[in-house]
Amino acid sequence: MKQEKKTAKAAVFMGANMPFEVREFEIAQTPAGYGRMELIASGICGTDVHFHKGKLSVQAPTIIGHEFVGKITDLNAAEGKKYGLQVGDNVIADIAVPCGECLLCKTGDDANCVCMKVTNGGSISEPPYLYGGYTEVNYTPLSNLIKIPARLDPVMVTTFACPGPTAMHAFALAERAGVNVKEKSVAVVQGLGPVGMFAVMYLHAVGVKTVFAVTAGNNPKREQSARELGATEVLNLSVMGEEAVTEFVLNHTNGLGADFAFEASGAPAAVSQGMQMLRNRGVYLVPGQYSNSGGVNIQPQLITFKALHIIGSSQYSVSDVKAYLDFLCEHPELHAGICALGNKYTIEQINEAFDDAKSGNNIKTMLVKK
Repeated sequence: MKQEKKTAKAAVFMGANMPFEVREFEIAQTPAGYGRMELIASGICGTDVHFHKGKLSVQAPTIIGHEFVGKITDLNAAEGKKYGLQVGDNVIADIAVPCGECLLCKTGDDANCVCMKVTNGGSISEPPYLYGGYTEVNYTPLSNLIKIPARLDPVMVTTFACPGPTAMHAFALAERAGVNVKEKSVAVVQGLGPVGMFAVMYLHAVGVKTVFAVTAGNNPKREQSARELGATEVLNLSVMGEEAVTEFVLNHTNGLGADFAFEASGAPAAVSQGMQMLRNRGVYLVPGQYSNSGGVNIQPQLITFKALHIIGSSQYSVSDVKAYLDFLCEHPELHAGICALGNKYTIEQINEAFDDAKSGNNIKTMLVKK
């Protein structure tokens, strides 16, 4: 009989611009209401890179990461049954814990709860220690575990485990505001990180005829991946310049502008350009400005004269994770392309993984089981 492992390795965040430390932790008893999972794959999010660069703050030492996909190895069977979960299930761990009592929660908008808590905020000094994503074993409340359908490869699912729901929530907010994305003819996606790449793929898959992807820098592999996922054209700011990129979009639309723009770059200057590229009554989704990267001048009269519809979006909820999984189930033709986007590292390679994530060379960086 195979003896159960007693400890698990985790990469501990030690503070901004400091190397992670790989430590061993006891595999503790699973708390009531929680599931214990063993790592399948865990993505490194742009938010985590912001933590490491000091653009967002988090108390150290701690285990960051919130894109954990794992297999359930322990839970209370009766508790698990309430959520349709059992040992052996592959699941995504959702970080967000809305309060359920504020105005937003009570009006069906728990992703924007004003009293939001997180599942990975527990102390590494007290059992069960392992709440974050950069660990071989994770403990998450059962209410925040979403079962992955058996027909989906869980490593493939990890590629967009956070970017996918992030984009899906933005699209859901657009729908709530009366915007049917599927009826749009011309869309612009700014930024080709994981969120932008998913947006390109999604817009193409749901039938948007023309999807322009706007990027910067020199990354031919990233640009080629965007084309393979559905971008009609990839417009490089570093090569063409901002004015020429905007002019390209306007010329393609006979001077009118794009119906829809999706900001996923995180660059403040992108917002000003996005407004320029939109047509009158154009819709602008802005989920990408997720840290304070400085200010930028805009022309607010464009909002007035173009009658622009600007929608911000930040968090996502369990329903958005489920919508993401439904989308993957509906589009099996996308799976092979998604799998090709991931670069895999072990927990012990955490510092190398972060260096590569920061370099921009990887489209998606993830930690996997050794």
